[in-house]
Formats: sequence, structure tokens, C-alpha cells
Amino acid sequence: MSAITRYIPKNHVSYFVGKLVHMRLPPPFRGLTQFIIAKFAKAYRINLDEAEFSIDQYESLGEFFIRRLKPGARPLASTWAVHPADAVITQAANMAEGKLIQAKGRTYSLENFTQDPHGAKKWHDGIFLTYYLCPTDYHRVHAPVTGIIKRISHIPGKLWPVNSWSTTNIHELFSVNERVLVEIETDRGPVGVMFVGATNVGQIILAFDPDVIGNQMDSAVKYDKTYNQPIQKGDELGAFRMGSTVVMLYAKGQLPDSFSPDQWINQATRVNNSLV
Repeated sequence: MSAITRYIPKNHVSYFVGKLVHMRLPPPFRGLTQFIIAKFAKAYRINLDEAEFSIDQYESLGEFFIRRLKPGARPLASTWAVHPADAVITQAANMAEGKLIQAKGRTYSLENFTQDPHGAKKWHDGIFLTYYLCPTDYHRVHAPVTGIIKRISHIPGKLWPVNSWSTTNIHELFSVNERVLVEIETDRGPVGVMFVGATNVGQIILAFDPDVIGNQMDSAVKYDKTYNQPIQKGDELGAFRMGSTVVMLYAKGQLPDSFSPDQWINQATRVNNSLV
């Protein structure tokens, strides 16, 4: 199946899948929507007790997929940095020589990934963590630190899957896929939150700017926007309409010298839990 993906028009298919799962059926068929959501939740063992609303209040599977949580479901840790997503961390390491680890034996370039001419200087010898979100997970992403959102960069690209086959076989996968970089200026310097799109990710959306929407048929042009938007650690930052990946970029010295990124590899995380 993964090899066949090479020949599928992934961006177009993902666009229409996104439209399909967010389609609202007319009132006589709302029972079908609830049935589909219930089956989806059961198949992926989603904890419905954490959802903001009951199943009958969601008007599409897509709306349920990006459901918010009940207040207090993810208590905020008091540490400087927290995890931005419910996910599994698949890779975490120092960014030696401007390289990030994609999979065993494969790396990708920080410069290509961020498309930021100053990116290599901002995050030189810093630390990255790759968060993989599966359908089971809560799909909203929260600010890992307190600071000021200074800029975003929308970087057009393909929509390859981000599964193990793709990370092993697609050269610089995360620099190939469409993505949105959110840069937060903190008291310790810039922190980067990269939303990486993937096959069947209907859209990347940002909570602080409704005009930024990923995977649109006319989104093939790179653009940057500047802001001066304060954000508190734990605030909602954005969401994936279907699942994908977040890559966190921390500058050198932001995390304690005792911090070992290796300890997080293959570990499940929850939004707002302590990183350090």
C-alpha cells in the first residue's frame, strides 16, 4: 500500500477526504452521523468521557475528530516547557550540524525544513522532538511555552503519509510535505512549532489566525505572516483536521543541560504534561 502511494494524487485525495469527513448530513440522517462517530470512537478506543460534548452534539466525523476536551482534562504543568500534543515521540535528539533525524540512517536539513534563512542560527545545536499523532489522539495542539507569536511560515508541499514506511523511504520527508511553522519568542529565545501535513490531513488550522488554512487547492505558494500575539503556555495553538506530526524546535540552552532527549523516544505524551 505504501509503495502504491507514489502514484496517488495525494494532495487532491486529501483535500476531498477532508471535505467528506466534515460534511454535515441533513437532519433526517443525523442518526447515521452519530452511528459513524460511535463506531470510530470504539474502533480507536477514544475516551468519550474526556470529550467536551456528547456524541449527539457533533454534526460530522470531522467535527468530532477535532473535538475539544473538557476543562481540566489536561492539567497544566508548572515547568517552563510542556508537551504540545497527545502523541508518541518518534524521534528526539540534538540538531547536530543542522540535521534532524527522520528515521534510522536518514536525516533531513533544518534549513530545508524551516525554509527560514535565519533558522540555522536560531536553532543551531538545539534540540528537536517529533510528535506523531494517530487517530486515537486528541488532535488539537497547544502552546508548549509562554511567549509572543512573532511569525508563521506556510510552506507548500506534498502530502505523503508520515508512517514508518514513508520516514524510512522518502528522502527528507518532513521537508517535502506541506507544513506551517509557528515561531514563539520567549524569555529564552525562539521556539519553533512545526505542523506537518500528511495524506488525508484535511487541513492544518491555527487558533489565532483563521485565515491560515493548510491543504487548499490554491495553497501552492509559500508565504510568511508577522504577529505580535501574546500566548500563554497551554493555550490552544492550532489543530489537524485528521492526524499528522508536530516537530518541536528548541534553541541551544533553552532546556536544562541535564535534559536527555533520548529518554522521550517511543514515549506517549499528553498535552500540558511537563517536558522538563
